[in-house]
Parts: sequence; C-alpha cells; structure tokens
Amino acid sequence: MMHVASLYRHPIKAIGHERLGEVVLTPRARMPGDRIWAVAHEGARPVEAWAPCANFVRGAKSASLMAVSAETTPEGLRLTHPERPEITVDPETDGDRLVEWVRPICDPGRAAPAKLVPAPGGMTDNEAPWLTLLSHGSRDALGRVAGRALSPLRFRGNIWIEGAEPWAELSWIGRTLEIGDVRLRVTEPVERCVATHVDPETGRPDADLLKTLETTYGHRDFGVFVEVIAGGRVAPGDTVTLL
Repeated sequence: MMHVASLYRHPIKAIGHERLGEVVLTPRARMPGDRIWAVAHEGARPVEAWAPCANFVRGAKSASLMAVSAETTPEGLRLTHPERPEITVDPETDGDRLVEWVRPICDPGRAAPAKLVPAPGGMTDNEAPWLTLLSHGSRDALGRVAGRALSPLRFRGNIWIEGAEPWAELSWIGRTLEIGDVRLRVTEPVERCVATHVDPETGRPDADLLKTLETTYGHRDFGVFVEVIAGGRVAPGDTVTLL
C-alpha cells in the first residue's frame, strides 16, 4: 500500500529545505509557502511575476546552496549551513541581510546575488502551479545504480511517497492520485539538472546522476509534477491510491 512518507517546502528558492508535519492543499495552487521568495542575481531581468530559474541564484550554479536548511520559527525564518553562522530573518524586512549571508556560499564565478524578491504564487521551476511528487522506491533504485545512498534532499521535492514500485510514477501521466479528500492529477515527468549531483549535507558534488539516469534509463527524469484538482489536508502516513 502506498502512503505519504514526508512533505517539504522551500520558502526561499534554492536556499533551504523545510520539512512539514502536514499541509492543506488548494486546487490549482502550488505547495503553500513553497518558493515564495527568490534571490535574483545581478544579471537578472526585472522580476514582477513568475520568471525562469536563470534569473536566480540556485544549486545548479552554486552547489553549496544545496546544504542550506530552513525552519519557520516565531522569530522568523531560521537558516543554517555547515559553513555559515546561523541566521534568522524576516524576508519582508531583512532581504539585504539574507543576500549578504548567502553571498559567501554562491559561486564567485557566477552572477552575484543582488536582491531578495517576493513570489507570492511560488517561484518554482515550472510556470504551471504544480507540485512535485517523488518516490522512495525510485530513489532507492537510482541509489543502487549510482553506488551510494541518495538523500531525498537532493531532489527538492514536495511530496514523497513510500510503497510504489520503482519508477512506477513515470507511468502515471494523465492519471489521478487520491490522498483522503485530495485529488492530484499527474501531469508530466520532472527533468533533472546538475543540482542533483550535490550532497546536501556538504554542499559539494559527489555523483553524476544525470549521466546515471541517461545511461541506465535513457532519460533525465526523476519524480513527476502533479496538479491539485481537489484540495484538503495531507500528512505523512496518509494512504495514496492510484485511481
């Protein structure tokens, strides 16, 4: 039987993952609180709405960012990194502090971080208001081929499920998943980038997963996008049914 294993959001795009105890999903909307801020770099075009990821600092270009963790606290958003002092910020007022905190862990050969920008609808890598759903069965299978255990945090997903056959989710395109009252339509695979090469504990590349995917499976896909078509509460342990 399939079930929800864990839930994640990333309050600031590419800068910190946050594990959730539960979430209430809304039709045709992204994961609440996911990528609602982003750090535009100095070469970015003016950002007034959703914009492509090339406008922002991100793990594919600055590997060390992958090691940031986030936690929402009463005082604000607490960020930690193995090479930086802990910081707590209010993104509404502390954008400059956050940019200066993140600057030393951005690749100096890339456009430098310049400004924290709001993205109320979510600045995910897909313009459509979708979430990502990933399977531990596929992660374990990919890890066996890659010859190492792979942290889920490499893939920066929203909903992780347990109990599915490896790679089964790639065959679900166009079908619907039920989690309690929630209905999710599986829309398309998630094509991956070099951010997956990075160990999220250290922020350093240690595996060429794109090559592993291409050589073994003939694609660069891991996980699927899903659209919320009926909303409701989701929590770890909830049963997932393929309709």
